[in-house]
Amino acid sequence: MLSKDKLNRISELSKKSKNKGLSKSEKEEQRELREEYLQEFRGAFKNHLKSIKVVDPEGTDVTPEKLKEEKRRNEH
Repeated sequence: MLSKDKLNRISELSKKSKNKGLSKSEKEEQRELREEYLQEFRGAFKNHLKSIKVVDPEGTDVTPEKLKEEKRRNEH
């Protein structure tokens, strides 16, 4: 999870970008922070997906094979 300070900095840069504009170094900082945020988000989302089991109304497991394989890989 991204630190509170980094999340606050992302917000600061976004507001400043809308109001005054950003310097070249601030644009680069914003790009790096956004990339870090997206990496964290994607990783957490993938971990969440790995914990999902899809079941039809009759109770049959219909989880996609690709997801089942990924779960098996992570168990070992």
